[in-house]
Amino acid sequence: MTHATGPIFNEDPVLTTKYENRVWKKFKTHNSAMVGGALATFFILIAMFAPLLPVVDPTATDWLSVRKAPSWVHPFGTDEIGRDVLSRMVWGAQASLLAGVVSVAIAIGLGVPLGILAGYFSGWTDAIISRCTEALLAAPFLVLAITLAAFLGPSLTNAMIAIGISATPIFIRLTRGQVLSIKAEDYVESARAVGLPTYKILSRYILPNILPPILVQATLSVAAAIIAEASLSFLGLGQQAPDPSWGQMLNIAKNFLHQAPWMALWPGIAIFLVVLGFNLLGDGLRDALDPREK
Repeated sequence: MTHATGPIFNEDPVLTTKYENRVWKKFKTHNSAMVGGALATFFILIAMFAPLLPVVDPTATDWLSVRKAPSWVHPFGTDEIGRDVLSRMVWGAQASLLAGVVSVAIAIGLGVPLGILAGYFSGWTDAIISRCTEALLAAPFLVLAITLAAFLGPSLTNAMIAIGISATPIFIRLTRGQVLSIKAEDYVESARAVGLPTYKILSRYILPNILPPILVQATLSVAAAIIAEASLSFLGLGQQAPDPSWGQMLNIAKNFLHQAPWMALWPGIAIFLVVLGFNLLGDGLRDALDPREK
């Protein structure tokens, strides 16, 4: 994602500041992106400050309040063993958001360096990395994540590793394509011509200019990772009881849809809203960071 006349990010702080100001101006006029940012921020804050919020212990049971409808005492109702659904929703946000962020961090940490190697050095390095990437992309993302999670064993940590590895090929392919485009630019060719070391070219010209599309993809991938974590927890491969998780709550709630529909309603709404928020945020960032958009 570069200008026709030069890099997006360079060593001139004035030009960089102008670019950042233009991006923010475009982003804040993107209504759906602002809504998405607000939704994502809301759930992130809930996850961060869950220990400080005035909710009861999410694992505390009350056998006298089994499957109670929403009330002043339990605003979101209770579950099959009398646990407060609101409390489990709040603490479950930690598992979902943590899985989304950590999984994408793993994918970026693995995918971006491999994509840079494949795109910049080409040759046999590109051939090996590209063939392995294509092999991984041949398997659907969620199927690959389920397979890896089942192999590693059921736990939130293993689920995050499985999701991160499954998302890595996307970042490899994206990074490789961006590097192939940028390394052909005049300012990179000039840097090579004057004998600038490879590591300086990568750190000063290549990496900063591939960050915008990676940032957009990361935002969209967080949404996909949250869905994947909920799916794994639903199948018993993610967060383990008694610790709460939205996917795990849905798995339990499916057995009580007629007697206690609120058990499935709240985690379903939460997953929908947080995924919607990150998708809208990603779309807004994509438009704001695109230098071709005015």
